Amino acid sequence: MKWKIIPTAVVLLAIGGTIAITHRLPFQASAHAAAAPPVPTAPVVASQVASHDVPIYLHGIGTVLAYNTVLVRSQIQGQLTQIAFKEGQPVHAGDLLAQIDPRPYQAQLDQVTAARDRDEAQLKNAEANLTRYTQLGHSGWATPQLIDTQTAQVAQLHSAIKADDALIEAAKVQLGYTRLTSPIDGVTGVRQVDIGNIIHPGDPNGLVVVTQIEPISLIFTLPETDLPRIQQQMEKGPLSVLAYSQDDTIKLDEGKLILVDNEIQQTTGTVRLKAEFGNKAHRLWPGELVDAWLHLETRHGGLTVPASAVQQGQNGTYTYVIKPDDTVEVRPIKVAQIAGGQALIDAGLVANERVVTDGQYKLQAGTHVTILHGKAAEEAAAQSAQQTPIP
Repeated sequence: MKWKIIPTAVVLLAIGGTIAITHRLPFQASAHAAAAPPVPTAPVVASQVASHDVPIYLHGIGTVLAYNTVLVRSQIQGQLTQIAFKEGQPVHAGDLLAQIDPRPYQAQLDQVTAARDRDEAQLKNAEANLTRYTQLGHSGWATPQLIDTQTAQVAQLHSAIKADDALIEAAKVQLGYTRLTSPIDGVTGVRQVDIGNIIHPGDPNGLVVVTQIEPISLIFTLPETDLPRIQQQMEKGPLSVLAYSQDDTIKLDEGKLILVDNEIQQTTGTVRLKAEFGNKAHRLWPGELVDAWLHLETRHGGLTVPASAVQQGQNGTYTYVIKPDDTVEVRPIKVAQIAGGQALIDAGLVANERVVTDGQYKLQAGTHVTILHGKAAEEAAAQSAQQTPIP
């Protein structure tokens, strides 16, 4: 019977070993899996470094100034019988703005005109008498004294007519003053006098202010350190100037630089410049504060990235560069300018490298990233705008 027990024990040992192996293998697999967890990634939005021609601008703040601003006043006293403009209306030089009652001045003109007609009639009679007296004098029937007296009377009447002509011209000028016209091309302001009122030459507010809008000028300032560069570029030709709204979102007009002031403002260390704009669309308004972009030159083959890729840290300006293995590297960069949402890079990047433009607050050197595209990128950008970036 013993020979039957031994094989049974061997079978039991084999079965036990199999069970042990079967139960041990899952634990070994779990331990192996725990030793190599999946690499976490951060979703980001990215863009490539682009290479193209980039205009170089100097930025300053300026005030729009009109070349001409005229307060239209009356030069005579009278009652306003007509207002011929609307407030804010464009007008041309010579356009009628208002009419003063012309009747008193027309009557004065008629009076001096009648006086001249009278003097001309008297002159005609005096000249005829002088002719007769001269003929009688040749025959001895008129004395020299009579002839001299008549000659003097003719000369006197000539002078009287000249005086009448002067009075007529003065009366015509006064009558012309009853028409208040625009002295320049421009835009009218707020009307200061209503129809039916008596207007005087001494009225401090006058009738209305007319301001020239086309063309218009812009006075802006730049640091004096920029002056050598400006002078160097001016030698090559005229420089263009762009006028933008104060938030740099709306282009108002494009003009040209016409003047660099002849002195430096010592208190501020700045130089004043003057630009002229055609202003055909009337988007520049006198007294308006605008941002002036002075175009110095165009850099060919310049490297640009979206402005959102540029970060500021304790050690200066940097960006997150995505390496071929989809990890990020903190790369110091040098920015030449930021304009139109694009940053011009002087150093630190090469063309076609990938940089992170959104989602930087999740990153540090070596972080693995997943690049989002399309709608996912838009949603990530919107969510990122609500996050507070980590310094």
